[in-house]
Parts: sequence; C-alpha cells; structure tokens
Amino acid sequence: MLDIVIEARKASLAPGMNVRRILPFRLRRMVGPFIFMDHAGPVDVQLELVHSMDVLPHPHIGLSTVSYLFGGQVTHRDSLGVEQVIRPGEVNWMTAGSGIAHSERFEDPAALAGGTLEMIQTWVALPEKDEESSPAFTNYKPEHLPVFTDTGIWMRLIAGDAYGLRNDVKTHSPLFYLHVVLQKGARFGLPTGHTERGIYVAKGSIEVSGVTYTIGQMLVFNKGVDPVILAKENTTLMLLGGEPLGERFIWWNFVSSRKDRIEQAKADWKEGRIILPPSDNQEFVPLPEDRSRPAGDPAPQALS
Repeated sequence: MLDIVIEARKASLAPGMNVRRILPFRLRRMVGPFIFMDHAGPVDVQLELVHSMDVLPHPHIGLSTVSYLFGGQVTHRDSLGVEQVIRPGEVNWMTAGSGIAHSERFEDPAALAGGTLEMIQTWVALPEKDEESSPAFTNYKPEHLPVFTDTGIWMRLIAGDAYGLRNDVKTHSPLFYLHVVLQKGARFGLPTGHTERGIYVAKGSIEVSGVTYTIGQMLVFNKGVDPVILAKENTTLMLLGGEPLGERFIWWNFVSSRKDRIEQAKADWKEGRIILPPSDNQEFVPLPEDRSRPAGDPAPQALS
C-alpha cells in the first residue's frame, strides 16, 4: 500500500532561484537515510542576476550532500580546498561529518542560457557512528555510474544498489538512488530489498494503481509493496530510499541524532570554528536568528 504522497512546497533561495522542496515533510521527515531533497529549476534568469543566485559559503554537520544535475553547471568549493565544477550526469558527494563549509556558484552564464540549469540536491543522514567522521568530497563522472536500458526505460544508478546494479560511490548505510527516464507507455517497478522507497516525479506523469501523479509529487512505499509504475507520457523519475537510521534533528544546514550537537554546531559557525573554503572566504551566510524554532524543527535554508 502507498504510505504517503508528499507534495513539494515552493521555496525561493535567491532572485531567480526557486526550488521545489520535497523533504523534510511534516508528516514524513525521512525516506530511508534521505532527510532533505530540493528540485531546482529549470532556471531562466537574466544575466545580471546570475551572481545573486550564488549559494555563499555555509556549514554542514552530520550528513552527506549529494548534487546531481539534469542541465547547466555549478562550481563547488569547500573547506578541504576542493574546487570542482559539476556537470550533468556527474555526482558531487560531500560528507560533512564533524563539520565542513562549502559554496556553490554559477560562474558560467552560458550554462544558464535558455533555462538549462536544473538540479536535484539531497542530504543523506549519517549513521551515529559516522556523524563525527572526517569531512570528505568526491566527484564521480558518468562513466563511474552504471546505466541500464530496456524497451522504453533508461536508468542511471547514482549511489547504492538496486536492480542488480552497484557502483563505487561511497555511502555509509544501505541505500539506493537512481535517475530513471521512461518513455510513454513504459511499465516499471520499484527495487526490492529496501525497507523504505520513494518515487519523485521530476518531469511528466505516472499512474500507480489507477491514480495519476505528476511533477513535484513523491510517492513513498514501505517494504513488501511492489507497485507497477506506468508512464503516462515521457517521464523523469528520481528513485531513492534505504534503511531508516532512527530519529534525526535538523536545523538550518545541520543534521544530528543529538540536539546538543546542533547547538554546538551553531556556536561553532558563529564563532568561526568551521573553516571557510580557502578560495572562497570573503563572504559567508551568517547563522540565522533563532527566535522561535527549537533545534529539530525543519528549517533548512541552503540549497545543499
């Protein structure tokens, strides 16, 4: 049985940068270890506003950020000194662990021409034993991400394991994450073996058990339910899920199994104890004022 349908909420991160926010949702904080999901774009912005879309240096703890592009390009810089341009079909996997800061900048106006910039950002919570691990970053090229095709079906494994596919993307807990493209009339099923599974409709529409679902909706299923997905038109899906990790608290860009760790992260950022990217350290996002929300309320503000 379908567990829940999540309707994406609109959020604006900067002039011209509007997103559909899927996770966290008040009735469903996580799907497997995935605790945050934004769908940005397609972005069509005037050239003079391009730099206003930049995501300035900001901190994370207790999670991995995962960036995946359908179109355009973004430049990533972080506390480790990494500078990496991500392009469509690649994966930027950054594990914050004990603490990292990074920025995402849109430095090539041509990459925004004609509304081509479109990306999915997710956060994957870390198991308790890895929450204080050392920060790390890896960019994975398309050739590292296996692709499977069948009649009317194309899919790329971004991370984890599903449908017998595996890759070398380093994860910290059992999960799966796929980019799936279906031609009109194609039928498809969810991967088995994972406790929690979600289908996000990024483009097009699907039918499940006689009900049609469209762009901006996520369907969440528990283990043992194997729905048949019918593409009503040419459709793009993001499939994700895995094993639940237990309760997590989220405030701004911080995720932890402990409320007191969130409070420590706030103080660390405010006092400058989380290092800025060495090649992007002239500006940063200040700690938001926290007048009413206790640690644990979902108030993420950055794109990743």
